[in-house]
Amino acid sequence: MRSICAMQVLLALASSSLAQVYDTYGSITAVSGTANETDPTILGNYYNYWKLLNNKTTWDLTRSDRLPVSSPKIIPMLGSRKEAIIEPSRSAFMIVDMQNFFLHPKLSPRAVNGRKAVQPTLNMIDAFREMGSKILWVNWGINDFDMVTMPPSFLDGFSSNDQMNTTFCTEMGNLTEDNGTVIDMGKKLCRGSWNARPWGPLDPAMVKGLDSGTDLYFNKNRLSGLWGSQTPLGLYLQESETTTLFIGGVNSDQCVWGNLIDAYFKGFDVVYVEDTAGTTSPWYAEEMVRYNADGDGFLANSTYIIDALNKQK
Repeated sequence: MRSICAMQVLLALASSSLAQVYDTYGSITAVSGTANETDPTILGNYYNYWKLLNNKTTWDLTRSDRLPVSSPKIIPMLGSRKEAIIEPSRSAFMIVDMQNFFLHPKLSPRAVNGRKAVQPTLNMIDAFREMGSKILWVNWGINDFDMVTMPPSFLDGFSSNDQMNTTFCTEMGNLTEDNGTVIDMGKKLCRGSWNARPWGPLDPAMVKGLDSGTDLYFNKNRLSGLWGSQTPLGLYLQESETTTLFIGGVNSDQCVWGNLIDAYFKGFDVVYVEDTAGTTSPWYAEEMVRYNADGDGFLANSTYIIDALNKQK
């Protein structure tokens, strides 16, 4: 008798919980279906959508039916989608891994394309700050806990001898600049180390932005700062209701691509700003990024973006 009663209780609880799941699912379905029912030009749902304007070349990314709009900007694009309208307060420029480790000529002499991207990046920083958009510095910044959870593949990928004594957070020794200055490079891509700081003029630009509140800094412990169910970067984007990410940095086919594709998977608008990114990989790796970024979002160039913004002041 007791077993029969217990089974009845379990069945009742299961039925109750299943009913709750069904009801919740039904309510979400009802809300998400409202966008396309009212306007066939809308792609998405009530919370996250694009709208293709009548000219068939301009994509409205402002979500203005649901979110407040301040001073929308029209941005020219290079790829299959020719133009986009953005809301500055929900847009950001993400700079990935432009650190001493990857860009300093004595640490990465082959990073010519990455160093070429520095001035366009600085230009984008100024333009985005002026229009009220945030600058997001997303860099490798490993700590002790990360070392406990780091997969072997990552440890080996950043080791020069396939051993733990040269991977993340091991001492890199000193670097002597051409002018004779000796620099303690610190622990490899470890938080607070010199080698993990932005390279050259990017470092004072970052410090200025952090001090003024226009910029934010996020440490990451994988190629992407958006991997997994949630990260500090992901929480910020969610809480700030950021929707549109312009992305550059190094290496374009590795960490930049990792952040772009994770942002795409999570429902953000992604804009690959080609001249603010670079890689040491073969040419076809860059072509892969451009090809797939065009399909997943938008391709852009900082010169055209800034010219367009200047004309809309």
